[in-house]
Amino acid sequence: MARNPEPFRGRLALVTGASGGIGESLAEGLAAGGADLVLVARSADKLDAVASGIHARHGVRVRVLPADLATADGVDEVITALDGTRVDVLIANAGVGWHGTFAEQPEDGILQQIALNETALVRLTRAFLPGMLARGVGGVMTVASTAAFQPTPHMALYGATKAFVLSFTEALWQEARGQGVRVLALCPGPTATGFFDAAGGGSFLEGGRQSAEEVARVGLRAFSRAGGPTVVSGARNAVLASAHRFVPRGLMTRMSAMVME
Repeated sequence: MARNPEPFRGRLALVTGASGGIGESLAEGLAAGGADLVLVARSADKLDAVASGIHARHGVRVRVLPADLATADGVDEVITALDGTRVDVLIANAGVGWHGTFAEQPEDGILQQIALNETALVRLTRAFLPGMLARGVGGVMTVASTAAFQPTPHMALYGATKAFVLSFTEALWQEARGQGVRVLALCPGPTATGFFDAAGGGSFLEGGRQSAEEVARVGLRAFSRAGGPTVVSGARNAVLASAHRFVPRGLMTRMSAMVME
């Protein structure tokens, strides 16, 4: 059977963290597949530039909603702006991390990670998933991380939030089975974006980083097909992500600490 070149034609996709990196690449891939877009990130200027480029290349409709999803008001703004709008696809990509020991991290950074990586994702999913289930069509993709599969000393809270995202998404996958709604956790490994520089650890994990475009291709390919709740981007990352099944937990944690220092 021929592959559908536009699997998202006629769908409206909401993409968070869409001003760059994996989020921008996912938005690009969705548009190439025919989806109209709503793009969310903090920077209006960056969003406008991304939206203009995507519209020029693919001819789809693109709406921008500048909002800080690390705040309750920012999440409220997005939900209110889309009240009454049929959102067919939610790509919950926005996230943040801090590199360093937990005891050294500022409290505002701790709260920001929890608010953006967990609370905003949960609230947006709760806002749009029920409509998808009622219509019997749609999809939710969350962007977790290979950090979700084992403790990550020196990014302890980030890894814990991504473990939450993975567990939450896998549970939703089971709850939504047979109802026409695809649920998927995309788990990238180290990726060549500005994330690590923003996290304060730009030099670690430099080797073997995938491009954001590669990660997005893996995610959207899995998302457009029936399948399991999780996809890990990259063969090497998939092997490493499965190591927790065979390596004792304490040893796995020490190995992770060596990598993350």
